[in-house]
Amino acid sequence: MTARLAAVAGAALLLAVSLAGCAAEEPADTTTPSHFTPSASPGDASATPTADPVDLPTDCREILSDDVLAQLSDVPLNDAAFGESGPQDDGSLVCVWGDPGADTTNLATTIERMSRGPALALLNELMDDEDFSCWDADGGTRCEKTWENETYPVTDGRTLFWRQDVLIDTRYSNLAPEGYTASIVAALFD
Repeated sequence: MTARLAAVAGAALLLAVSLAGCAAEEPADTTTPSHFTPSASPGDASATPTADPVDLPTDCREILSDDVLAQLSDVPLNDAAFGESGPQDDGSLVCVWGDPGADTTNLATTIERMSRGPALALLNELMDDEDFSCWDADGGTRCEKTWENETYPVTDGRTLFWRQDVLIDTRYSNLAPEGYTASIVAALFD
């Protein structure tokens, strides 16, 4: 078991280093557990929140640092061609950065409420079934994976971050601003 964890941790470190140039920030802790487990079962009345609830954002620009916004300065935000975006009726926020005339260059983030049980089930499923790398970061859990686009010679990817019943889920293709997820995490939790 120790050898398996060491191998997984080594692979996670290698992946994290290789992703550093692809928009993902290098994780502070690259130890990848075999599975994340909630401390209390979903719906358990004895489970108490460890922090005050986080207000979900309503503005896609306000959750990004000046540096990240500068990287996106020429990219349209929430163009109608990409479908419904902006604040949603359920309180979530959908931010879609991309030129509707481009074949593949875009980035879409959904920020929504998701309780611990369903969030950890989702992250475990991504680890088990889709080979995502996950680790503890910034007081929460971060998972990510990149792959080559099937049609174009560009990198696609997905990054998820969960903390305090909030899930940040970003899918991107050929558009990965450095510090993007870290900027959203800082805006919501710091």
